[in-house]
Amino acid sequence: MTQYADNITAEIVAEHGITEDEYQIILDRLGRAPNMVELGIFSVMWSEHCSYKSSRAHLGKFPVTGEKVIQGPGENAGVIDIGDGQAAIFKMESHNHPSYIEPYQGAATGVGGILRDVFTMGARPVALMNALRFGAPDHEKTTHLVSGVVAGIGGYGNCVGVPTVGGETNFHEGYNGNILVNAMAVGLADTDKIFYARGAEPGQPIVYVGSKTGRDGIHGATMASAEFDDESEEKRPTVQVGDPFVEKKLIEACLELMATDAIAAIQDMGAAGLTSSSVEMADKGGVGIKLNMDAVPQREVNMTTYEMMLSESQERMLVIMKPGREDVAKAIFEKWELDVAVIGETTDSGRMVLEHKGEIVCDIPIAPLADDAPKYHRPYFAPEVRAQISGKDVAQPLHMGEVLKTLMGSPNMASKAWIYRQYDRHVMADTAASSEDPSDAALVRVHGTNKALAITTDCTPRYCSADPFEGGKQAVAEAWRNITATGADPIAITDCLNFGNPEREEIMGQFVGCVEGMAMACKALDFPVVSGNVSLYNETNGQAIPPTPAVGAVGLLPDMDKRMGYGCLSDGHILLVVGKTVGAMGASLYLKEIEGREDGGAPMVDLAAEKANGDFVRGQIRAGRLTACHDLSDGGLMCAAADMALASGTGIKLAHEAETDVPMHGFLFGEDQARYLVAAKKDDAIALIQDAKAEDIPLQVVGLAGGTSVSVNGAHAVKIDDLRAVHEGWMPALMTPIAEGAE
Repeated sequence: MTQYADNITAEIVAEHGITEDEYQIILDRLGRAPNMVELGIFSVMWSEHCSYKSSRAHLGKFPVTGEKVIQGPGENAGVIDIGDGQAAIFKMESHNHPSYIEPYQGAATGVGGILRDVFTMGARPVALMNALRFGAPDHEKTTHLVSGVVAGIGGYGNCVGVPTVGGETNFHEGYNGNILVNAMAVGLADTDKIFYARGAEPGQPIVYVGSKTGRDGIHGATMASAEFDDESEEKRPTVQVGDPFVEKKLIEACLELMATDAIAAIQDMGAAGLTSSSVEMADKGGVGIKLNMDAVPQREVNMTTYEMMLSESQERMLVIMKPGREDVAKAIFEKWELDVAVIGETTDSGRMVLEHKGEIVCDIPIAPLADDAPKYHRPYFAPEVRAQISGKDVAQPLHMGEVLKTLMGSPNMASKAWIYRQYDRHVMADTAASSEDPSDAALVRVHGTNKALAITTDCTPRYCSADPFEGGKQAVAEAWRNITATGADPIAITDCLNFGNPEREEIMGQFVGCVEGMAMACKALDFPVVSGNVSLYNETNGQAIPPTPAVGAVGLLPDMDKRMGYGCLSDGHILLVVGKTVGAMGASLYLKEIEGREDGGAPMVDLAAEKANGDFVRGQIRAGRLTACHDLSDGGLMCAAADMALASGTGIKLAHEAETDVPMHGFLFGEDQARYLVAAKKDDAIALIQDAKAEDIPLQVVGLAGGTSVSVNGAHAVKIDDLRAVHEGWMPALMTPIAEGAE
């Protein structure tokens, strides 16, 4: 008969997300039944959000080392070497479930949490990015969710004083019941001043700093590891509440403490709060931990140990100090008007012991909470791969200009200026290119130098739905292209793997396919994974989101004077496409918006071509031969040309050769990979063609800059002003009812 402690039943165990088999493991590890505090601790540490129990078996497929990798997965964030004794520290994480339930606070605390992951390693945050997925524009909740999430991101990021420099926003009915809010932060540090969660030794004091602990966010990690249903809104109390002004003080206080050489290890209190931060530092240091819960700064009266350990109150950090240095922390944090308290010490017991009001209320081994947590090899089957579709398989429209207007004014191509103009993109004065600038990646100057970080987020969920393996490859490849198109060297990625219920074999198949595709691309492009996050159970009433393995990437631009964008066209510039065009139309934006279809296979990703073509483009940028460069992705060539025309105010005359095997609409709107649209002056174009021939790089002259329209073969013209109206008008029209309601 299953053994339970007083006041604990099988139903209570199930409510904590612990299965019957997992409960038996707990009994085995403890040799007795857990009490309520211990059950709560196992619950959050064994949640998908903290343990990665369904994904760990596959995450090892990623390449995680490289010439410039200082720290890969396993710490708060990844670290790469950017030369001159400097490092970039970055990570991406999800805050999906909280943002659906309470969009403002869910998104705001997502920003706060990802900032803490970066500055806990000694970095000053210099940039924020996001990747947002909302439901269909006409769904009843979409505008409310968009408004709340954007306000939350802007409200927190703007107040904390870190620029939000870019990202992506998509709409699809597959996210109607479960939006995705993925936040990314990037920071800078000296390579000899990086801090880790590991490093603790027995006999060191444990210091709590930041805000007081309240009852907000209890079981947030568990909630983030479960499906939604019709009662999901009742989970609002599990959403945390943030204060960006406290976070700003916390950043400055932590960086000041880090300058004193008093820290042995440090960890932010994120998901699972005090539980995860203490367990992770104890596990990585191979030590035990003893906490006096009476000493924990508390915002509310009569808080229980269960509540304090599981609270996800924001703006808190846990620091293991070198012995005798507690007063250093006390002086700094009191100066910044933040709470600071010694709440325990590390031990040699290998156990977590909690004392409250004179009683031992928890005594459990560390190992089962961390590396010895359950690890599942979920069964899966690979989704059926769809047949490829080319332009020859799709009826050709009569007027390409009308198609272009439709695509440029569609939800996923239209300007998102309504969103990013609510973000402070230039605070700190080092933003060289952000959302509003014609650049495929954001550029943030490394302060005091002439080099810059190139940062992007990318994923095409419709490709991942069509073919998870190719879709996973494409997400990495597009991030690599976007960084390359600025002239920067791609260095490494972080990821946020968003999927449905892994207990369903088809969902697990999507996950495995995407991971294996990403891993192959990372290896081929020398683009290792240094940090990331897995977010599962993103579904409502059994309806899963489209597979969405978001990729955040960072590269280095050695010389800001040689940066490249796509807004510098002038009359007479020659337009060329680097890469082979076959007119792949499967899973394309054209099919969805023009044909009302979402079928066909994802475009195939030739990684050797990606590498060769990208290296060629980067070399031409640095040789000074290009005036503009734009990655070809959603909407294909004609949409990329429209982007260039809108950014520069100069028209483009495209040319399609009738005798080719690629029909005009496939040539214009196909989404073949490994391609760039580049512009060059005549003499440079001649040299470009010669170099491409010498290096066996596919290159095709496709047009000429000039005039006030985008046209093809002297016809199908659409004026730039008309394109601008549809491109910039869609989002304000969608959000106008919200704005009017606010008034």
